[in-house]
Amino acid sequence: MSSAASLPAPRHRGIPPLLARLVDDAALFPPGSASMPDAVRLHLEGRTGRHAGLLGLFLCPASRLPELITELIKVKPVKPVALSLVIDTGLGGVPKALSIVESRVELLALRMVEMPAPSDVDEVWLERVSEFVPEDVVRVIEPRRGGLAWLDGIQRVVEHGSWPKLRCGGLSAQNFPSIEEVTDFLSVINEGGASFKATAGLHHAVRGPDPDTGFTHHGFLNLLVATARMQAGGDVHEALAMTDSAALAEEAAALSDQAQHSARGVFASYGSCSLTDPIDDLEQLGLL
Repeated sequence: MSSAASLPAPRHRGIPPLLARLVDDAALFPPGSASMPDAVRLHLEGRTGRHAGLLGLFLCPASRLPELITELIKVKPVKPVALSLVIDTGLGGVPKALSIVESRVELLALRMVEMPAPSDVDEVWLERVSEFVPEDVVRVIEPRRGGLAWLDGIQRVVEHGSWPKLRCGGLSAQNFPSIEEVTDFLSVINEGGASFKATAGLHHAVRGPDPDTGFTHHGFLNLLVATARMQAGGDVHEALAMTDSAALAEEAAALSDQAQHSARGVFASYGSCSLTDPIDDLEQLGLL
């Protein structure tokens, strides 16, 4: 098992263990694409807000690190921003990016490094990742989705000791995995005793259609309940497909503290370009 259980916070300000530190701040990424000043301001406000216990790491592309540091110098945060560094410069750009972060420990605390994997996730590439990323930093790797090769790649990432990333949506229909594909992904995670992170498309708590695009989005609460069911030997596919928000919220609320902590030891966090949307949904469902 990886160190996933070390990231979620304990119960805090009415935040149950199932939701603690669940939402990583991806405000810089589409479709939100916030400016750096706005993203930093809203993140720092979120750290001290009423639902601060829900907020996880701040996600920043490696290519925008200088911009982030410039903004943090201006605002002078009380404590360093917990950072997930998203590598958009290729594996060769990792050492330089890490060096920049390490030179600004008063502003940034590196917790995670995320990167896409090549089409062939081989041992040589994975070993290079290990060489570049310090052992105390979580490595999150996203194999390209599609067929058995995708599942094989996830398995190799798990065996390597990294967290696979599950992309749940995007700007086109092909970015949205089917319920069957998510079920297969969770099966590999379960067999490997691993942890994972999700990203993109989880705009709301419960599965449903987007009125603007027509795409049916997965729900982050569906994914949480599916993970809990997986650990209890329940019907994962059914949990992912549920659209009855009241029934889903009732099942989530009925989970014991132990079951909640256990589920979050597997489904560690997900990236969201909005911090208000998940809070609004969870409040409406009576889970905060």
